Amino acid sequence: RLYQVSFGMPNCGAESEARTLYLVGDFSAPAEFFVTLGVFSFLYSMAALVLYLRFHSLYTENTKLPFTDFCVTVCFAFFWLVAAAAWGKGLSDVKAATRPSTLISAMGVCQDESVLCDPGTTPAMGLANISVVR
Repeated sequence: RLYQVSFGMPNCGAESEARTLYLVGDFSAPAEFFVTLGVFSFLYSMAALVLYLRFHSLYTENTKLPFTDFCVTVCFAFFWLVAAAAWGKGLSDVKAATRPSTLISAMGVCQDESVLCDPGTTPAMGLANISVVR
């Protein structure tokens, strides 16, 4: 929800008061899908672990239970792949929206030729990139 993030933008004109610049974009849906699927996967794996360890005889006697477990696991694996791809796309959109050159181009004060705007350092996105690989 980048639209909730604001920056104080200096005004180099006659006005001495700074204006507020808001970022553009809402990339929360892929992140929420990724986290929700992770939580459901964790809960299912804990339930399956209890079933395997505590109710082993029920699991071995019933022929439909292992097949159902296999089908649910395949579904979770597929949705995990989809969620990782969605979060990867959402992260690339967040990086594009928060790139320093993009922010400078959005500031009207930096469009004047007499003003020099320097973005400074590029933000570190290493941990965010690792979250997609997981």
